[in-house]
Amino acid sequence: MAETDVAKRAAFDIIRYAQVWEDADILAAALRPKAGDTVVSIASAGDNAFALLAEGPERVIAVDLNPTQLACVRIRVAAYKVHSHGEFLELMGSRASGRRRHLLEQVAQTLSAEDQAFWAARKDDVLKFGIGGVGKFENYFKLFREWALPFVHNRETIDNLLRERTPEDRAAFYEKHWNNWGWRQMLKLFFSRFVMGRLGRDPAFFDHVEGGPAQQVARLTRKALVDQDPSVNPYLHWILRGSHGVALPRALELERFETIRERVDRLEIRLCTVETLAEEGVKADAFNLSDIFEYMSPEAHEQAYGTILAASNPGARIAYWNMMAPRRVPASLAAKVKTNAELEAKLKPLDKAFFYSDFVIEEVV
Repeated sequence: MAETDVAKRAAFDIIRYAQVWEDADILAAALRPKAGDTVVSIASAGDNAFALLAEGPERVIAVDLNPTQLACVRIRVAAYKVHSHGEFLELMGSRASGRRRHLLEQVAQTLSAEDQAFWAARKDDVLKFGIGGVGKFENYFKLFREWALPFVHNRETIDNLLRERTPEDRAAFYEKHWNNWGWRQMLKLFFSRFVMGRLGRDPAFFDHVEGGPAQQVARLTRKALVDQDPSVNPYLHWILRGSHGVALPRALELERFETIRERVDRLEIRLCTVETLAEEGVKADAFNLSDIFEYMSPEAHEQAYGTILAASNPGARIAYWNMMAPRRVPASLAAKVKTNAELEAKLKPLDKAFFYSDFVIEEVV
């Protein structure tokens, strides 16, 4: 099974991502789900599967090899059903809250006994940080926010960075107040391959990557702080403040909340791979593949891509990210797929998940 290539080397017994760190706005624009469609989405914590559900497809299948990630999806399903929008944001950690214990208990009583035990074991962290703050990757950013960033920038400077400004003012602020020697040195250290492997991503996720991420993160951070508007970037808000504040990811926005609540029963949660779906005869119209190819050898990538094609309807849209390992349709399969270069060029500059180097949009011929 090609998609288990990384599963042989990575630990899948912890919540790796308690929220999804990929921009659902450009994902929805790339996949364009419509009524009647079947969408397959790498689950992670579920946020982008819910965002795609809001677009109106008939069926969204959220798949993952990590059972703890699917527990994150299931508790979101329950929270969408039980809570108001404001309560949902408090439980997720997007907003400050003094009543997460009560909110968690209300949701937990609707879960299976197994999921109740899973979240009871993590209750203290949920009360402190919200459901969206209890993963290894979120803890990595917490360490950055609490132990590294204060040596470089104070709270006032961070607040000023996140204020709405013109592009010219953002560039001036970045050069004068933000991009100092301490910031540059901290990026080299904290976003080194060694530190990210120990504290953030599983070290196995770097097996097919050359070089380290620090230089790339430094370059792409400037994009997020100057070329884009930091005031509306939910991922940047969480990294720097530990909550989403006024900026929310697509699945958490008020305008989609009721739609997702009404359609949540269209979501299927599966502990499996896309290969399993293909063997079952599933045919999909759109695929959110997160950045799964980055973790694979070229041989496994080719095999996995062939599996995706086997599970695709004609004209199916495929979207995925690269962070450090460049991956696109393998040469042996290129005749079966076309790249939507025009849409890529339009969407990549808008990607608020700024640490990714590439966003790929391909369509089955």
